[in-house]
Amino acid sequence: MIQIITDSSSLYTPSEARQAGFESVPLCVSIGDSHERDLLLDMEEYYRKIEQGLLPTSSQPPLGDVIEAFEAYAGSSIINISMADGLSGTYQTACGAREMVKNKDQITVFNSRTLCGPHRYMVTQAQKMKEDGCSLQEILDWLEKAARNTESFLIPQDFSFLKRGGRLTPLAAATGIVLKLKPIMKLTEDGMRLDKFGVKRTMISAAQSIIEYLREKELGSQHILYISHANALEDAQKMKVLFEQAFPSLEVVILELSAVFVAQGGPRCVAIQYIKR
Repeated sequence: MIQIITDSSSLYTPSEARQAGFESVPLCVSIGDSHERDLLLDMEEYYRKIEQGLLPTSSQPPLGDVIEAFEAYAGSSIINISMADGLSGTYQTACGAREMVKNKDQITVFNSRTLCGPHRYMVTQAQKMKEDGCSLQEILDWLEKAARNTESFLIPQDFSFLKRGGRLTPLAAATGIVLKLKPIMKLTEDGMRLDKFGVKRTMISAAQSIIEYLREKELGSQHILYISHANALEDAQKMKVLFEQAFPSLEVVILELSAVFVAQGGPRCVAIQYIKR
């Protein structure tokens, strides 16, 4: 018996995950005097607090929750598909939890090296492979291949969130705010950090620069592209049209980012990610 476990980077709530046959352990998010679990809080109220000047912070799932999830499936071979190590302590928490349970030899903690859309796809496909009767090794081999065939970009609208997270120097952040520039950040191949990819003046021109880069990747029906947004649906919809025009056979899916990723990328940020099927 194989059991898939993941975290809320997959954008699955615990109830959605259980309904689909796996488990999702939420990360934690705090804002003001409120301490909540990712995907389980009122997002309208969350954005309202940010507009009032409160700054959110996020952290990995509680160690005890991960241990509890592992112990609940002590009779199964567990694959814990974690969000990218380096962007969060979530992977390390899962590794630590594994060492603290009796069934640790039955647990594989897999570093997806990605997050959000591609992470969600990896979890969904791993669950499908399990249901189709694939072996533990077959699922792990596919996950490793999938992790090597994905790229992620982030276009923030508020430099201060990236500045606070240490992803931009104070000078670069100040310059961007004054000039109203849109930075484009790209997730490194190992999934450990975000590097500067470019700077544009508008969200649409930022998306177009990503399209030009991705033309070399020959995106098509063998890929799926995710546009995930932080309360920026209109921008996401416009970008979806651009990508569908540039890559006619490409499936493009719009998702809404959870509170944890809003805390990192800021309100109205947009993530553009693809993964090979």
